[in-house]
Amino acid sequence: MPTKSYVISFSEAIREELKGNGVTVTTLCPGPTATEFEKNAELQDSNLFKLLKPASATKVAKYGYKALMAGKGVVVYGLLNKCMVFMRRLVPSFIILKIMKRIQGTSSR
Repeated sequence: MPTKSYVISFSEAIREELKGNGVTVTTLCPGPTATEFEKNAELQDSNLFKLLKPASATKVAKYGYKALMAGKGVVVYGLLNKCMVFMRRLVPSFIILKIMKRIQGTSSR
């Protein structure tokens, strides 16, 4: 999660610095997506891919493209992912981190 937070903060900073120069930056937060990633990263047994239905890569790409063309900053794909982002505003970080660890872990742990 720290890497994702860094990428979002970095992207927002670049977006702000480039404002007015004709360059836009859109950060897409897709959540679990149906690609070969989970297999190649050996994550097919993680709760993230077993319990949550991964989104279609095509749908995520179209969503991201529309957001880019609309000039949006940070966009989150999927209702569950949007709920998790909103929850971060209401729930203490240590609870969110425990939930994320459980979601990203495996059933056997």
